[in-house]
Amino acid sequence: MKQLAALFGRRARLRWLHLIIGGALLMPYFLVGTVLVGMAGGGEQLFSSVPAQLAAFALALPMAAVTGFFALVRPLSVAAARALCGVPPALLADGPARTRQARVRTAGWYTLHLALGGIISGATLALPPFAVAVIALPFFAGLRETWLLDGPEALREPWALALAPFAGLAMLVALALAAAAAGEALARRAPVLLGPTPEDRLAAAERRAADLAVRNRLARELHDSVGHALSAVTLQAGAARRVLDRDPEFVREALTAIEETTRRTVGELDSVLGLLRQDAEPDEEGTAYGPGLDALGGLLAHCGVLVAYEREGDPEDPGTVDPVVAREAYRIVQEGLSNALRHGRGDTASPVRLLIAVRERERELEIVMENPLGERPAVARPGGGRGLRGIAERAVLLGGRAEAGPYDGGWRLTARLPLTMSEATGAADRTEGRG
Repeated sequence: MKQLAALFGRRARLRWLHLIIGGALLMPYFLVGTVLVGMAGGGEQLFSSVPAQLAAFALALPMAAVTGFFALVRPLSVAAARALCGVPPALLADGPARTRQARVRTAGWYTLHLALGGIISGATLALPPFAVAVIALPFFAGLRETWLLDGPEALREPWALALAPFAGLAMLVALALAAAAAGEALARRAPVLLGPTPEDRLAAAERRAADLAVRNRLARELHDSVGHALSAVTLQAGAARRVLDRDPEFVREALTAIEETTRRTVGELDSVLGLLRQDAEPDEEGTAYGPGLDALGGLLAHCGVLVAYEREGDPEDPGTVDPVVAREAYRIVQEGLSNALRHGRGDTASPVRLLIAVRERERELEIVMENPLGERPAVARPGGGRGLRGIAERAVLLGGRAEAGPYDGGWRLTARLPLTMSEATGAADRTEGRG
């Protein structure tokens, strides 16, 4: 059964069809080759001459190879190989052939496909009618008077006629075997000739890296904006619930803070989701999305904890701190406040010290946050711990640095960022060079 499936099964039939398509594609080149051979040989007995037909076939293949250098030949060939040859999609390349190596490979595949397809298609057109006639010889006397038995007298013997049906069946099986072998040869060569080249793999890796960078960026923005808002709202709602009956004024303030926090977060969420509709990275155009240090007042006023905010220099001035750096600094402060809410003492009276300083001499923006730790460790959240990693990623991407850890009985977060994007690019290049 396996042998029959290999010759006549669904995959074998699809590969046979693929070869016939190759033969059909060869026909224009073959006709041009026939014309050229006819011009050279005077056109006498062109279609009945086997050498002339072989010469036309030989001329057709180089012309087909030239066609294979066109960029769009590869995606069409890949689609046919996936659908009809049974080649796993992961082994084949996507998109047009753009490099010289990819085009040479595609031309080789196209030529091989058309060459094998031309042979199998010709045999498929000519051999089955002849084989059927041979099978019918013992049963139809009229066939025995035709050209089929113009050969040696031995072919007219009774034993030869008795074997004729078996000879005809053998021809059909041989044709199926040849088609299966040619289809298998194409399927084995497809990953080599239509598979991704080293340049294709590099381009695919770069696309995956770019997609991953965008996903990580969106994840950081959503984590810092939405995560902070949820932490602040949860803390304020819990505190308001505990004093609902005895301190209505505090409840009113907590609800106001919740309203302001959610309103601000909806605006930030809109700006983050706007990234999904943009074709280019915002920073590539020199623009920033989301709030910057100039929006820090609203964040500190409704963050859920008391903050002692100190400034050195003018960090909110766009002429001093690049808007992109200011945006990243805002997110770092936001995440630091979220950590203070989750890991601090758990009430709105927990003091947090925040220092943002412009260091002109070092050309750096320094952010220092200190908060006391709670009496009990914060409850570990599944999938938690991304906030500090996100802070470090933000700093490193700008060519800066960040660190956090226990300090003098509390928790301290320190980040140093370049003041401008030109300095950030230079710092990032120096960091990469040291790596």
